[in-house]
This record gives sequence, C-alpha cells and structure tokens, in this order.
Amino acid sequence: MTSLILLRERLRAAGAGPTHERRVLRLWSHALPQDSGPRAIGSFLPKSLIEALPAITAGFASLAQLVSRHPAEDGSERLLVRLPDGQTCESVLLPRGGLCVSTQVGCAVGCRFCMTGREGLLRQIGSAEIVAQVALARSLRPVRKVVFMGMGEPAHNLASVMDAIEFLGTVGNIGHKELVFSTVGDERVFERLPRGPVKPALALSLHTTRADLRAELLPRAPRIAPDELVAASDRYARESGYPLQVQWTLLEGINDTDEEVEGLVRLLHGRHAVLNLIPYNTVPDLPYRRPSWEQAAELARRLHRSGVLTKLRRSAGQDVEGGCGQLRARAVRQPHLGRSPESRVLP
Repeated sequence: MTSLILLRERLRAAGAGPTHERRVLRLWSHALPQDSGPRAIGSFLPKSLIEALPAITAGFASLAQLVSRHPAEDGSERLLVRLPDGQTCESVLLPRGGLCVSTQVGCAVGCRFCMTGREGLLRQIGSAEIVAQVALARSLRPVRKVVFMGMGEPAHNLASVMDAIEFLGTVGNIGHKELVFSTVGDERVFERLPRGPVKPALALSLHTTRADLRAELLPRAPRIAPDELVAASDRYARESGYPLQVQWTLLEGINDTDEEVEGLVRLLHGRHAVLNLIPYNTVPDLPYRRPSWEQAAELARRLHRSGVLTKLRRSAGQDVEGGCGQLRARAVRQPHLGRSPESRVLP
C-alpha cells in the first residue's frame, strides 16, 4: 500500500523543495509529462531531482497499470487496474468527465447483492494508489469529478481516502463538490468529514428504510438505524452546502415495495437530499434481479410526486456485465475470459 506521504518523502530525498514537490505531483496527477510548462525543467528543478525523475516517474506509473478496458454503450468505460503487488481493482470512466475509483481490494461489508463483497477484504488501497487511478484515467480522457464508489467501503480506509481527497481537491484541481465520498454509514465519517480542509459531497448507500432488511442486505454495516443515518448525513449536507446523495440499488420485489416508498417519503421529504435510484446490475449466481426500466421509472415518478427529489440512474456498464467487482472476479477466476468481447487487454 503506497501513500502520498511516501511519494513526498521520495521527492524530498531526491532534493525536492516544497514547490518542486508540488509541481512534480501536480503534473503526475494530471497525466502530464514532467517537462510540461513554459519553463525549462533544468532552470527550475534541482539537478539531483532531475536525475532521479526517470526512476520516480516509473514508480508513479507502477502504482496503477491498465490491464483491460471495457467500453459500454452508455459512454462509460470500465477499467481493470493492476496495483504494484499484482492485485487488481476497478475504476469506471463515467460520461461527462466523471470517474469512479476503488478504495479497497475487496470489501468487508459483505453486501449480499454485491460481487465485491463476496471475496471479503483483501487489502487497503493507499492514498497514492487512489490518486494514481485518477492519473491513469486522465491519460485516457478528461476527469472533472471523482466519486469514491468503486470497490470497497471508504469509511474502512478513512485516512487514505481523506488524504487522497485533500490532494485531489487542491493539487489535483477537482472541485470540492465534485469529490463524492460514498459510505454505507459509519460514525467516523460524520466526525471526520467536517474537519477536513476539503469537504467532499456525501453519498449514503441506504438501499432500504427498514433496519431488519438493511441488516440482512448489508450484514456487516454498522447497526445504525436508517432514520439516524439520514439525519446525520443531512446535517453534514447542510453544513457543506452540497446535497446528500442517497444511493438506492433497486432490487425487484425487495426494496421497490409500497412500504419502502412510504419509508422514503418519511425519511427524505424536506431533506437537503436527492435520491438516486440505480437498477441492480445483475450478478450471475446471486438471487437478486433488476426491475424493468418501466417499473423503475414509475417508482421514481411516485416518489417525485410525493416530494422526494428522485433521479433514475443507469448503472454504468450493464451491457458488458460490468457491475462493481465483476471484472476483477472474472479476471481472477479465468484470466483469459476476464473481458467482454468489446474489451481491449493491455500488456
């Protein structure tokens, strides 16, 4: 696990001062060559740092290497990414300049409907490896928004994720409201996020308004009642000024019921929040199913008419079976089959 602190220590050991360090890290995070800019590199950087730059930039490149690309019809593109120790994670290029990054290899929450949760937590992803996913994505297309909604639970890797957020919101030139911290709910999140110099938007993975069903669907999430989670999230949203994004994976016959509609109206009416309905991205061998688009659209209309700001989302990559964790699972299980027919595998 490689941290941004370690990268800074390497730069300082090579003779970098604070300004040199910031320049090198800025160019790396923007996927730009180190000789970019109007000033000649030799007139700005110390000789010892110039001599060390080839090895340093090679180290940057090793933090997140592209294994395969999986374009989808909706304009998104799922990336299978190799980390320095050979483990893989997933990033998703989203339409309109968005990027979804992973914060862990695997996940300890064990959501019943998620492929990532089936393998448990394998390791944390360091802050430098998180930023490296952004640098890799920027080598492919512009990135103006970063959401921490890929593999893993960001609250379980809080220090690394907050370091990456602070870096991306400053050196990385991402607007603070365009950095979105997603969580199933953890008291540490509500304590830590308000204290940071960069305060990201918050997304709460709620999925049900029933405490008993939430305990079943998210077996190792903190046992905080849904109404308490929403209230704490709403307080942070009002403090930061960015609307709370409530994530709701639609599971046919499970959380698309009249009871859940009533619960959502009770919890979200009058809140500084938007509800994102995301039809389930079907995973083979799991019993959950995605409702039809017509069913999902009618549910969104009902909620909207009841005073809940609701958006019906299309889960990125459904046509290439690219639900979170599926690319990694296929690659681990059958390396030569770890891609869709439309994908490209990189050496």
